[in-house]
Amino acid sequence: MSETIGTQTIPAAPGGTPTLVREARTSAGLGVGASARRPDGLLKVTGEFAYSSDLWMEGMVWASTVRSPHASARILSIDTSRALAVEGVCAVLTHEDVPGAKTYGMKIADQPVLAIDRVRYQGEPVALVAADHPETARRAAKLVIVEYEELTPLTDPERALDPDSPPIHDGSNLVRHVKIRHGDMERARAEADVVVTGEYEVGMQDQAFLGPESGLAVPTPDGGVELYVSSQWLHKDLEQLAPCLALPPEQVRLTMAGVGGAFGGREDLSVHVHACMLALRLGKPVKMAYNRYESFFGHVHRHPAKMYYEHGATREGKLVYVKARLVLDGGAYTSTSPVVIANASYFVAGAYEVPHAEIDGLAVYSNNPPCGAMRGFGAVQSAYACESNMDKLARALGMDPLELRLKNAMVTGTVLPTGQPVDGPAPVRELLESLRDRPLPPAETSWDVRLLPGGVGNVTHGEGIRRGIGYAVGVKAIGYSGGVDDYSTARVTLSVAAGEPVAAIHTAAAECGQGITTVQSQIATTELGVTNVIVLPADTQIGDAGSASASRMTWMSSGAVQGACKQIAAEVIRRAAAASDRPASGLILRDNVIADVLIGATVATVASVLGTDTLERVFEYHHRPTEGIDPERGQGNAHIAFAFCAHRAVVDVDVELGLVRVVELAAAQDVGKAMNPMAVEGQIEGGSAQGLGLALMEEILLDDQGRLRNPSFTDYLIPTIADVPSMPITLFEFPHPDAPYGLNGVGEPPTLSSTPAILNALRDATGLDLPRVPVRPDDIALGRPAQLSDSAR
Repeated sequence: MSETIGTQTIPAAPGGTPTLVREARTSAGLGVGASARRPDGLLKVTGEFAYSSDLWMEGMVWASTVRSPHASARILSIDTSRALAVEGVCAVLTHEDVPGAKTYGMKIADQPVLAIDRVRYQGEPVALVAADHPETARRAAKLVIVEYEELTPLTDPERALDPDSPPIHDGSNLVRHVKIRHGDMERARAEADVVVTGEYEVGMQDQAFLGPESGLAVPTPDGGVELYVSSQWLHKDLEQLAPCLALPPEQVRLTMAGVGGAFGGREDLSVHVHACMLALRLGKPVKMAYNRYESFFGHVHRHPAKMYYEHGATREGKLVYVKARLVLDGGAYTSTSPVVIANASYFVAGAYEVPHAEIDGLAVYSNNPPCGAMRGFGAVQSAYACESNMDKLARALGMDPLELRLKNAMVTGTVLPTGQPVDGPAPVRELLESLRDRPLPPAETSWDVRLLPGGVGNVTHGEGIRRGIGYAVGVKAIGYSGGVDDYSTARVTLSVAAGEPVAAIHTAAAECGQGITTVQSQIATTELGVTNVIVLPADTQIGDAGSASASRMTWMSSGAVQGACKQIAAEVIRRAAAASDRPASGLILRDNVIADVLIGATVATVASVLGTDTLERVFEYHHRPTEGIDPERGQGNAHIAFAFCAHRAVVDVDVELGLVRVVELAAAQDVGKAMNPMAVEGQIEGGSAQGLGLALMEEILLDDQGRLRNPSFTDYLIPTIADVPSMPITLFEFPHPDAPYGLNGVGEPPTLSSTPAILNALRDATGLDLPRVPVRPDDIALGRPAQLSDSAR
């Protein structure tokens, strides 16, 4: 049995109230039994999980990419003859072989499928080679001769804004200028007794997912193609892919393959068009799999940023205004830079009440690698600058940094710099107070070298070690903002197999390791009362689920699955009520039966009510409408919801050697409703670890010619188990009134506050300014003492 799509739009509602505060690991979440376990968990820990790089098909060929060695150059000629002469090579393609649109892009189609007449960053794809063996393809790719005329690359984002600088594309190098003007800055300056300014910088961070880009393209009998690929948003991939292949969307089918992490790095296309082009040309399956070196060139990175902040406050510590100028380097192509700079600008004021604001956010083009989505999506950069300047303001006021934060903490009803009042929970004070009241880790007295900065390197025995404590809090919007109609689709069926009811869920939701497959199963168990749940592979044969980004997937996909399940549950109860002559209002589904709560007895089994029928419902869930901000003053109700996380960092620093050990990184986060507490805890730990990496070690290094200096995990450092400290977590559950089950997004907020908390702890320990992340040993050992700006008064 089938029914048409249902649509639900959730109206606005006032802020919620807390139902539970707990330490992580202390209670179960939604659903029961096996449905709360990760179906991919056992396979992953035993090494049996099939990632996209494990895909194989009889008769497939392998593809490799020819990439530019230059950050800026004209292409004078491409000679493929030597590569084509290699035994086993099937094809060599250039831009002339692209069957449809020559360019694609997340927001603007400005990125060539293969470079046409010039290259704009090192590593840009120029040609493709397909062969019967991966090593043959790689060797042949080195034989493609590309003659370049090198140009002087533009690598300084500030210089890119100079009208006299050469344009990366036709027109200006400015991608977007976000202007936010709120309140009366002239009056605010007169009211401010103390003013501090600061300049802050964030380096280019890589998502550093463990599974490099890969996919398998298979031609179909109707002249189309099927692509099995690791992705974050299958339908956005399809939207860009089909025009490049000159195929209607119905002839291009995408199926989610096993994803080895994403964090924003899989929102943009990578192997997609290249593998499909070759599969259509050859009539054979084509596999592409980047190695680690190539992966550094094959996806976008976090935008490096330069930020100029000014805070004004009264002598008592009440914030009066914030003024900021943000410059984000978007690299060679647009990707999601227009939205990243908007997000960075929205949250310049942080999680505080600031009545007046003047904000200018600029994203620019350069000949550096393209930058786009990464966990936190712009809010990481502005949170680092805001929280660093808040500590500087506290020093100028002679006030405890935590007390300054508590005095200005955002609450429900706070009006943002965009003019939007926060109408959901805003428990900033509660999060900070919980961290304040948490016992501090004991001071190290044994001086075990394994517990000292520098670890087992045995470079110190405790001389010159100081301890520091730092706090930070972050806020970020959840879901798509600015007037985007954010929605997600789910198809749920309920049938009988081997005498037992079985629910099957079909969505295009991307499982990137965050656990959405588990949550969908939990919802079906909860709403339908069945213990057998199948989550079908995500593909484009079902409606769009949106991206696994913006901390939105659990919210939006849960709304869709819940909506479809509720419709099926209502039909099962209707049938059971009719058959038993019992009122439907007293019937519930649980443990594969229909029970009457009024008499405390089972009315029927779900299997007997269904018989041979299959119930199917498709539901499309929309969150409440938002609106774009106006271009002149940046005012508008742009967001659906907000999520908050706070951190307290405790660090030991060897001030003579510049070595750091993070002793503890405690987090407190409002999660709305912990659908699966263990998964929530894992998300917070992961986000905190990435924030630690940005604070102390992670940065893509470029020379002045725009060339990557460290495209490997030997030279691009990420935290190991030896670097990750104790991470006690407190979960707050303030149910969000607009969300399914009251849940909220949890994946991104920990990356906002973890980095500045660590830096504020380092400043507390050393007395140094430390304006840039990541911090390196010589920044500490040779650093200059923190000074208040000349404008502090």
